[in-house]
Amino acid sequence: MSNPYQITPGGDTITLSDVLETAIPYTPWQVSDIVFALIVLIAAFIIARILISIFKRLLKHTKFPELAAGFLIQFLTALLYVAVLLAFFSALGITVGSIILGLSAVIGLILGFGMQDTLTNLGAGIWIAVLEPFKKSDYVTVSGQTGYVKDVGLMSTELISQDNTYIMLPNKMVWNSAIINMSHLPTRRFEVTMTFNLVGDADGTIRAVTDVLKRNPAVLQAPEPKIYISNLTDATVDLQIRAWTGTEDIITIATTVKEELLREFDLKK
Repeated sequence: MSNPYQITPGGDTITLSDVLETAIPYTPWQVSDIVFALIVLIAAFIIARILISIFKRLLKHTKFPELAAGFLIQFLTALLYVAVLLAFFSALGITVGSIILGLSAVIGLILGFGMQDTLTNLGAGIWIAVLEPFKKSDYVTVSGQTGYVKDVGLMSTELISQDNTYIMLPNKMVWNSAIINMSHLPTRRFEVTMTFNLVGDADGTIRAVTDVLKRNPAVLQAPEPKIYISNLTDATVDLQIRAWTGTEDIITIATTVKEELLREFDLKK
């Protein structure tokens, strides 16, 4: 019976041991060293993924803010992947200390070329995650850009605009600018300015507008809606309507109220 661990090309017997002990040209390693290092790499990667999965499950059972949790997961993932690479190099017999020293030199070179922004963005991301000026899905304006918060990463903050445009801002730009969070409070005020045909007189018109506002469940009655006259003629009155609604309705409420008033006063063209 032939040995399954032997290869016999041209009558010469080559064992698996011979293959593993074969030196790789121009390197100090044998095939067995590479195989062992790859096994270590795969095992370390699997362990890292398991640890990340456990960490995610633990965070789900806490009251940790979603954006901060996502930032921590990204940070832990980056650290574990660095550890995986270090384990791989260590398995090849490369001194880890020399690698760290080399990385330090590279980082120093990067900083020397004016790329301190990398560390600045990382630091800003940490502050954003900890202080939480906004949550995921909040509607914000930052550095002149407006959209829903998608994520805060290690280096950048991601927004999605109302027209579904993707916006990525460096964390330092977010941290160093005024942050207008339009979703932070439970209620928001909206305004509608329209011209109405007089219903009897200005007061009668205001009462008719107030009735329309009361019939809309999204319009809050406390605080009470305010209606101001901005212009008055013999046949029409210009009214400025200020009322409150839940933050979740603020995007559509002004349009909805205007449509209801148009139908009520038959002003559709």
